[in-house]
Amino acid sequence: MSKVGMISLGCPKNQVDAEMLLSRLNDSGFEIVGDVEADIVIINTCGFIGDAKKEAIDTILEICQLKDEGIVGAVVVTGCLAQRYKEEIMKEIPEVDAVVGIGGNIDIVSVCRDVLRNKKVNFFPPKLLLPLEGDRMLTTPAHYAYLKIAEGCSNCCTYCAIPKIRGKFRSREMENIIAEAKSLAANGVKELIVVAQDTTKYGIDLYGELKLSELLRELCRIDGIEWIRTLYCYPESITDELIDTMASESKICKYIDIPLQHCDGSVLGRMNRKGDRESLTALICKLRERIPGIIIRTTFIVGFPGETEKSFESLCEFADEMKFDRYGCFAYSAEEDTPAALMENQIDEDIKAERAGIMNSQQQRIFEDKLEALLGKELTVIVDGFDEEEMLYFGRSYMDAPDIDTVVIISSEEELTAGQFVMGTVKGSLNGELIVEIMNEEL
Repeated sequence: MSKVGMISLGCPKNQVDAEMLLSRLNDSGFEIVGDVEADIVIINTCGFIGDAKKEAIDTILEICQLKDEGIVGAVVVTGCLAQRYKEEIMKEIPEVDAVVGIGGNIDIVSVCRDVLRNKKVNFFPPKLLLPLEGDRMLTTPAHYAYLKIAEGCSNCCTYCAIPKIRGKFRSREMENIIAEAKSLAANGVKELIVVAQDTTKYGIDLYGELKLSELLRELCRIDGIEWIRTLYCYPESITDELIDTMASESKICKYIDIPLQHCDGSVLGRMNRKGDRESLTALICKLRERIPGIIIRTTFIVGFPGETEKSFESLCEFADEMKFDRYGCFAYSAEEDTPAALMENQIDEDIKAERAGIMNSQQQRIFEDKLEALLGKELTVIVDGFDEEEMLYFGRSYMDAPDIDTVVIISSEEELTAGQFVMGTVKGSLNGELIVEIMNEEL
């Protein structure tokens, strides 16, 4: 039985793809191992922006070095970097044994069997053959899982290569999503994190209308699911119906991730995005008014071509005025084969970095004020695990998505288990992480 190890990089959507790859291999007789001492190591890559590409290439080189040392048998590269750069990867890194585009995921078993026979594989079938669903071998802790409801993107933001890499937006059938969610719940999953490139567009291609609200209501009916969290909601598709659903359904975490990217109308226009400062302010105020206690996470891009000092200052003022609960600010990365990379008035790298630093420093002050305001408050926390080195439990409140936001440090004299919900009082914070003292053992 040949051993296969997996390294999955990038977003949760890519992680779901990796879990389906592992399930196919496991069902075909391969032994899945948790490290890289294996006959085959699959690197499921991200290729979205410069930093992600660098991480992917560094990881490939590191695993190829282990191959040279005899620790790894063969190296297979899948995911977005493979789809985006195809033959270039094996040409530049000949130690790689196989490069597989996303449409080839369905044939991962035959690819792995080929490389075990010392056959080099470059395999790039149409990207639309990427499986939208299938059995998964979860790589998250047993009590939460990502639920991918769509693939690809049709928004065509001018800075983004995802439509070229992943193809057009394709929703999954609602009944199939519900069936998968029920299966996850039956296997102990208590928290679903709903993901897609743009979750708010769910259903528009299949049903001719936005169906995220209906889907969320159906997910709320599933026994065993306690929390449902939604990521990647585009502002123009956040409907009153969706807001009402989030407000009324107790299982839906009062948490929303809205990648705004900017507030200046002219910058957003060049990004091929909708809205301006006035409309985005109105949306944020509406969300807070109709969903009390909602946590709003966002991302911003600074240094986009043509961003003036005035438009940057407007963004700083907007972020300070809105006081988002969570956000990350990133310097614009010019990606080949995107319209923005060819635009005039590109911004100097030093200026981009300076602007990102200003925004992130501003947000850090806002975040610290929000932490201080939580002192003495009661919070429900889901236990994620126990840190053997620090000798403490850690988890998350409804305000925290896994691997994106901070964790909650849990002070408890009782033994706790992963997936357990507990109630506690906020006693302080440490390095941006809340410290919660348990009031009772379990909810």
